[in-house]
Amino acid sequence: MSVTAAEKTTTLSLNDIMHFESLNQPVISDNGKTLAVEAMPDRGDSRALVNLVESKKQFVIAGGSDVKVNSQGSFAIATLAPSLLKQETLKKSELHSGLALLNTTTGEQQTFEKVKQAEFSQDGQFLAIWFEPEGSENDEDSDDKDAKKLNEKDIGSELKLVKLSDKSAHDFENVTQFTFDRVAKNFVVAINDIKAKQHVIKKVNLVSNTLKQLYKSSDAQIGELSLSDDAKWLAFTQGSAAEERDEREYQLSLLNLEIVELKETPKDDDWTLNQYSKVFFSEDSLRLFLGRVPQVDKVVTLAKIENEADLFDETVVTGLRNLKVWHGDDPKIKPHEIKQYSKEQQRTYLSVLHINANRIVQLADESIPDVQYGEQQRYLLATSDVPYQKMITWAGFYQDVYLVDLNTGRKQQLLTQHPSNEMPTLSPNARFVAYYQQGELFMYDIAGVRRHTISKDISVSFANEDHDYPGNAPSYGFGPWLADSSGIIAYDKYDMWQFNSSSFDGFMLSNGEGRKTKTQLRVKGLYEDPNAPAVITQDQTLLIHGYNEATKADSLYSATVGVPGLTELVDSGAKLKVLARAKNDDTIVFSKERYDLYPDLYTASVTSPNNAVKQTQLDKQRDGFDWGSAELVQWSDADGRQTDGVLIKPTHYQEGQQYPVMVYFYRFMSDRLHSFPHMAINHRPNFAWYADNGYAIFLPDIRFEVGYPGASAVKGLTSGVQKLIDMGIADPDAVGIQGHSWGGYQTAFAVTQTNIFKAAVTGAPVSNMTSAYSGIRHGSGLARQFQYETGQSRIAESLFQSPQKYIENSPVFYAERIQTPMMIMFGDKDDAVPWEQGVELYLAMRRTGKDVVFLQYEDEPHHLKKYPNKLDYTIRMKQYFDHYLKGAPAPQWLEKGEAYQEYKSAK
Repeated sequence: MSVTAAEKTTTLSLNDIMHFESLNQPVISDNGKTLAVEAMPDRGDSRALVNLVESKKQFVIAGGSDVKVNSQGSFAIATLAPSLLKQETLKKSELHSGLALLNTTTGEQQTFEKVKQAEFSQDGQFLAIWFEPEGSENDEDSDDKDAKKLNEKDIGSELKLVKLSDKSAHDFENVTQFTFDRVAKNFVVAINDIKAKQHVIKKVNLVSNTLKQLYKSSDAQIGELSLSDDAKWLAFTQGSAAEERDEREYQLSLLNLEIVELKETPKDDDWTLNQYSKVFFSEDSLRLFLGRVPQVDKVVTLAKIENEADLFDETVVTGLRNLKVWHGDDPKIKPHEIKQYSKEQQRTYLSVLHINANRIVQLADESIPDVQYGEQQRYLLATSDVPYQKMITWAGFYQDVYLVDLNTGRKQQLLTQHPSNEMPTLSPNARFVAYYQQGELFMYDIAGVRRHTISKDISVSFANEDHDYPGNAPSYGFGPWLADSSGIIAYDKYDMWQFNSSSFDGFMLSNGEGRKTKTQLRVKGLYEDPNAPAVITQDQTLLIHGYNEATKADSLYSATVGVPGLTELVDSGAKLKVLARAKNDDTIVFSKERYDLYPDLYTASVTSPNNAVKQTQLDKQRDGFDWGSAELVQWSDADGRQTDGVLIKPTHYQEGQQYPVMVYFYRFMSDRLHSFPHMAINHRPNFAWYADNGYAIFLPDIRFEVGYPGASAVKGLTSGVQKLIDMGIADPDAVGIQGHSWGGYQTAFAVTQTNIFKAAVTGAPVSNMTSAYSGIRHGSGLARQFQYETGQSRIAESLFQSPQKYIENSPVFYAERIQTPMMIMFGDKDDAVPWEQGVELYLAMRRTGKDVVFLQYEDEPHHLKKYPNKLDYTIRMKQYFDHYLKGAPAPQWLEKGEAYQEYKSAK
């Protein structure tokens, strides 16, 4: 931008950031003709943008979010959440969401109030709108004082099934469940009218738009529903309406829709169904999957004192205790067990009913609880972390992997103590399993009962080359299988490989172009079915995304399955993200961004992304602002390794002038060179705001040495800052540093080892590894020990094996060395790092007479959630740096602190 143009620009304000819109969750119709996306400001009300792809005609649904389009793109729906003003001024009970229905042919919009769920049929011809209950069956003014309290999930509400072509509708009352089949033939509703003791299932034939009653009961509450795609079967669960939902045992019912007759299903004394049991058919309609449990647990109730004798009854009195017993042999420590309690209560174990044979096979059980559902007809993969639940505390996450036979339930152990983040992949025909283990790729031939090392003759590593954690390096992962299971795609750091499941050998599909140009190549642009992984076919043209390590920019290529080589389609000089693909069309949606280019959405054919059409125009939000620029900086760290970082220059930058610098970091940051700045107010500095206020922003990469995370951070940070000083950009007396969580730890440690920083803001830092080691992550209930031994802290040994390393890497032990003013921030309900870690650092610096201020945000977790707190922290952080780095007067709170006072809530 020229100097003349720059003089006409407006300074970016926090109010501008509040109103700045981001695009979220783009969706495209199955035929690729309609694109919809939510435009959400940092603070305020969203709007839904619905575009006709070919004409680029755009419709706007004011207040719309969670937007969906039907398969033809002729209609779109969006949730109408309560406005921000209503959320801030009304009671929670007064807040209700609505629904907007847009006809993209006519532009007509129709709204519905108090909607809790809405779904299109698979063919997009029908829309089901399910409304909130109008009143409560648990009315406190009811004359029936003996009426039992009903679970809200047992209480039905109104549902409207609309035929979109003519707006005709079927209206139902007291609906507790509904479902479409996947081929748009039928729609069913469960109607549970508790007062009238009418429990009914009704079906709408979507082809003829006719209504039929299928089932009726006076005493059985109807639960889950599922329709087979061949239109022959309806599966549903039912249980006694007289029983409490939490203790209700359900039974499986299978209704033959052709003759409207119940089919008797097998009984099993060892397994039953409960309120959480789901039922669903395989796509070929031959198998019905259902979640079962060994028993329905009774609800535990507290003892109650009802008379004088109860006051002295030991059983009654101790029954009122509040106690949790922590045993040394517990599989899970108590906080983790408590956090998992609701999930475990809702856990069911997958089984399958083979419909033609009328035989149920139990697939999962309490020892092997997790089965990965797929459409394979013979085997599925199953996992169990049960043997390793205790060692999670210090060693991280592992599981055993099994093959489970759908016909017999027999389980064959495939892998023992396998990392949980390295899940094997099963071929579509269930004949092969591909997996990674200790640097090698394997393919297991199930019928041949033999594993083959498919990477054995390949010199390239399939282990993560940038892995700097204790333990074995993970893989780069697998891509899609070929649909006929004849092969699979796998990745090394840069290139793509195609492996054959007959010969068990492979070739480099990308023909070495990735490693030659230091470009990471990955298959993108496949349709992501939520029910099944994407597959490819021989000779199919694939879209390949490339990320160049040297330029940090993305490119798009094409490749042909089975043929080595690439064809470059787009060399962007920017960051490209492939976001969606139409189900029945080759249209893809992607974004393109740089620091100075908003990530608007584009559509294109998957084979010609170079002919993309821009669909949104939100880059106009930058009009009137001088946005500055970002560039790559490279230097050698203290160990002589080349290191990369991103320098964002201040707006109106002038060559030769020195600027105050804000250093923000975590681990690898240089891949953000072409990222548009996140326009939000949160726990991080807003890059665009700081740049427009005269700061340079520096994002250096940090590479860690196992056992010495603190020292590693110092090497990367100091060498990087010195590079900026040598370049003449950084004012050596005005370099600040800010980090949060792991970045907060590094910030706190760095200022104990160097005085290069003139001000530091550290959010949620670990300050004392010796005390944090045996703490709890309150969000998950997990112990923190594994984080230090095998995780992010990279110590590699326990506190008891190597206490000195924990001390050496803990900022609190070097508090006397600190010469840098520091501001510490914590939420006092931090669910990741105990907020007492901030207290320890504050007290250590206070005791040693250092310049320190501590911001305690009440009732806040690891990342601030409440907007007033986020805005307050943002303002104070900027005031802090402005004072120490730019010489601005200290605000009152920084100069003299703030005395405690209590506030009255506004009436």
